[in-house]
Amino acid sequence: MTKVRNPAVAGAFYPARASELKKAVAAYLNLAEGGNIAPKAIIAPHAGYIYSGPVAASAYKWLDTARANKTIQRVVLLGPAHRTTFPGLAAHSADAFLTPLGRIPLDKEAIALAAALPQVSILDAAHQQEHSLEVQLPFLQSALGDFNLVPFAVGSASPAEVSEVLETLWGGPETLIVISSDLSHFHNYAAAQKLDLATAEAIENLQPDKIGYDHACGRIGIQALLLLAQKYDLSAQRVDLRNSGDISGSRDQVVGYGAW
Repeated sequence: MTKVRNPAVAGAFYPARASELKKAVAAYLNLAEGGNIAPKAIIAPHAGYIYSGPVAASAYKWLDTARANKTIQRVVLLGPAHRTTFPGLAAHSADAFLTPLGRIPLDKEAIALAAALPQVSILDAAHQQEHSLEVQLPFLQSALGDFNLVPFAVGSASPAEVSEVLETLWGGPETLIVISSDLSHFHNYAAAQKLDLATAEAIENLQPDKIGYDHACGRIGIQALLLLAQKYDLSAQRVDLRNSGDISGSRDQVVGYGAW
């Protein structure tokens, strides 16, 4: 029997009906610019689509216009754990993750390879209510069509431990790395802009040590990716940087969103 991880935040963070979800994601992607270079990795936000959907789409659009959907077969997806605490990184024992747009098969061989590392465990509870990974999936389904997924919730882990996992699964152009992260949380608009610009500059200068605790909730995944970007001589290109005040109108306490 196939074991499936069902969606936890459909109807809350994004539409639960497949037709509405497909239409919403398509609208966000149609407004994004994209580019003609297939990315090795993407950093995208994970809030409700009404807040961060346009920013996430600005990264995912690159998968469409670069025709990466003809090359990418596997997505290694990392996001911070918001609801559970655990050491290291947590994989899932499911055969597939389900969204309103359909099932995404998990790459069981890749998960087993990563699970051989001491910092990786199989911990389904870490994924049960976690939104940071789930909200990326409809964008991936819309941009790529068919692919295999390797999902990790990141708990108490160091950037070096996470980068070891990423490097183990790095592969070639058939493998895409996606880091799910929002930026600063609940500062006023001006303070958030200052913090988020500093984070953007740290990412673009490949300076993981300059990303502080309050700069990004998925900072460990970002820092791990930057370590490998240094090693493999990659560059980071900003494609969007906003906060919820730019979208919702309220600027008293905002959340930052960026895409690279």
